[in-house]
Amino acid sequence: MHEKSNVETMIAGLSVGVTRSAQDSGMAKLTPLHREVVTGMPGLAEQEVRVLFATLLPGDVTPYHSHRFPVTVYVTEGTFTLALDGREPVAIEAGQAFVEPAGVNMTGSNVGTAPARMALFYVCEPGAPFADAVAKEE
Repeated sequence: MHEKSNVETMIAGLSVGVTRSAQDSGMAKLTPLHREVVTGMPGLAEQEVRVLFATLLPGDVTPYHSHRFPVTVYVTEGTFTLALDGREPVAIEAGQAFVEPAGVNMTGSNVGTAPARMALFYVCEPGAPFADAVAKEE
């Protein structure tokens, strides 16, 4: 049997990391995976929320690119290595999240021996491309 709660109770529950549940325990716990303040989010009256799933096989490399808006990467399996211009490469392992900043040139790869699988979450202007190709300066 489901128990109904008013909006104020639900908002209060979310602010402390719990939700109402019909289980005997009475509460289901939320597990925060990542929190980060970012810049570069779209400022239009409408935004598009996108969730993608990607797999990079061992040796796969993404094109050199940038994003117009921040992209959150949550790795579910393997290790995803991200090389952002002006920074040391970052190895994001299964169970970890990383926010790819807007306007930074980058490339991602799987230098491991197992597939790297990840969920990508971002908000953009409706119809905007996922990434913009960038010419690599030699």
